[in-house]
Amino acid sequence: MGPYDDGFSVMTTSALPDRTLLTTGTQGLVGSGVTDIDATNGSGRVMAGMAARAGRSAVSIGFAILVLLAVWMGFIKAFAINPIVAKDPLDVLRYLVTGSDVGAHWSHIGTGLKQTSVDAGVGFVVGLAVAFAIAVLFVLSQTIEAAFLPIAMIIRSVPLVAMTPVITLVFGRGLLGTTVVSGIVVFFPSLVIMVFGLRSAPRQAADLCRAYGGSPWMTLRKVAVPSALPSIFASARIAVPGALIGALLAEWLATGKGLGAQMLSDGSTFGYDDLWASVVVITVASVLIYALVGVLETVVLARFGPAPTRH
Repeated sequence: MGPYDDGFSVMTTSALPDRTLLTTGTQGLVGSGVTDIDATNGSGRVMAGMAARAGRSAVSIGFAILVLLAVWMGFIKAFAINPIVAKDPLDVLRYLVTGSDVGAHWSHIGTGLKQTSVDAGVGFVVGLAVAFAIAVLFVLSQTIEAAFLPIAMIIRSVPLVAMTPVITLVFGRGLLGTTVVSGIVVFFPSLVIMVFGLRSAPRQAADLCRAYGGSPWMTLRKVAVPSALPSIFASARIAVPGALIGALLAEWLATGKGLGAQMLSDGSTFGYDDLWASVVVITVASVLIYALVGVLETVVLARFGPAPTRH
C-alpha cells in the first residue's frame, strides 16, 4: 500500500480521458487567449489577497497591542509592583523614543538584537528544512516513521533547559550550538503539522497521478506538496516565535551573546529600563516577522496553492 492509499481501488487508465484530447483542449485554451486572461486575473487576485491580508493583520495586531498594553498596566497596578523594577509602557516609550539618550539605548539593544536575529534566523531555516525532509520520509515510508518517530518523541519530552548544557558541550558555544537549540524548538511542531499536511492530499488527484504512471516521489511532488503548502506556512508562522525563544534560551544558558545574554545581565545589574525595552523590541520583531510570513503565504498560495486557497 503506498503512502496515499487508503484501501480504495486505484483509478485505471481506461476510465480516464484520452491524453490527446486533454492536450488538444489545453492548446485550444492557450490559443484563444484564456491563459493571458487567467494570468491577468491571477495577478489581480494576488494583489487583492495581499491587501486583504495586510488589512486583517493590521487590525489584529492593533487590537492585540491594545489588549497587551491594558494587561501590562493593569498587572503592575493590581500587584503594586515597585516602579523601580516594573516599567510601564510610558517608561519604555521614554527610554526608546523621547528620552535624552535614545541613540545610546538603541545602539545597545540593536547590537544584541542583531546577534539574536542571526541565531534565530538560522535556527528557523534549519529547523523547518529538517522538519520538511523528515516529514517527506515519514510520508513515503511508514517503516521509517515507525523507527524514528518514537525517538523524536523521547527527545521532545526532555526539557530543553536540561538539554542545552549537553548541546553546548557537543556543538560548542557558537552559532552551531545556538542553531541546534533554536532548531529543536522549531522542528517538532513543524514536523507534526507538515506530516498532517502532506497526508491530506486529495485522494483522487493522487490516484490520477499514479494511474498515468507517476511514481510515489512524483505523486508527492505534484500532488502532496502543493496541497500541503497551507500547512507548511502554518508551520513557518508558528516557528517564528519558537525560533526567537530558542535563540534567547541558548544565549541565556550557553553563548553569553545576543539580546538574551544582555537581558540576563540587565536583570542582575538593575538595568530594568533596558530589560523591559528589550522585551518590547523582541516582541515587536516577532510580530513583524510573523506578519511578513503571512504576506509571503498569501503570494505563494495564490500562485501555487490548492484551488480552495486561491482567491
